Amino acid sequence: MDLHTRQREPGERGAALIVLMTHSIEAAPPAAYNGREEVEQKTLDAQELARRAVEVASDKQASDIVLLDLRHLPAFTEYFVICTVEVEPQAEALAEDLERTLTHEGAHTVHREGSPDSGWVLLDFGGLVVHIFAPPEREYYSLDKLWEQATPLVKVQ
Repeated sequence: MDLHTRQREPGERGAALIVLMTHSIEAAPPAAYNGREEVEQKTLDAQELARRAVEVASDKQASDIVLLDLRHLPAFTEYFVICTVEVEPQAEALAEDLERTLTHEGAHTVHREGSPDSGWVLLDFGGLVVHIFAPPEREYYSLDKLWEQATPLVKVQ
C-alpha cells in the first residue's frame, strides 16, 4: 500500500494533513531467484485480481458468485467477491486455492478471518476482499443487499 500526503485545501473540512492510500499488488521474486538474474516484477491491479478470484471460485464450483465494484463508495476496499459453497470442505478448499492462486499471481493475504464451520470465511487481499459463505449465512448477512449501491461487474449463478 502506498501512502501519499497532502495539505488540506482552504475551506476543506477534516484534518490538517490528509493521508491518501493506494493499493498496488506486486509479485515477489520466485523462490528459485538467486539474485544474479533480473526478474520482471508483475503488478496486478485489484480488478484483475478480483476477476481471477471469480474464476477460481467458479472452478471450485462455488455458486451465486458476485463481483462488486466499491470504488465509487466510501469503503475500505475496492472490490468484493461474494460466493456460496454447500459444504465445509468445499469452503476450505476454495479458501486455500484462492490464497495459493492469488499469491502466485502476486497478491498478499492481508488477513484471513472465519472458518468453514462458522459458515463465513473472509480473505482480505487489500484492494480485494473475498467472502465465502454457507447458504444460511449468505442469506442472513445479505452483503449483496447491504452493498446494493456497489456496481455489479460479474454475476455467476
